[in-house]
Amino acid sequence: MDLSRNMSTADRVVRGVGGIWLLAMAVGALLDRRDVVAAVTGIAGLGLLSNSLTGHCGGNALLGIDTSSSEE
Repeated sequence: MDLSRNMSTADRVVRGVGGIWLLAMAVGALLDRRDVVAAVTGIAGLGLLSNSLTGHCGGNALLGIDTSSSEE
């Protein structure tokens, strides 16, 4: 499995911000005792943060998308 970088810096920043936002929403949902919503948004937020930190997106790899090609 090839886990090479396939995301641009801008893509990583957007996913990082989205991941943090989703985690904040998950905490809010957990405090409101909406456990299913908290679980789903928490998992999605962690997924986006994982993409942001590694610079690799499995969905991009499956679709052949490489936004990092313009960067070194």
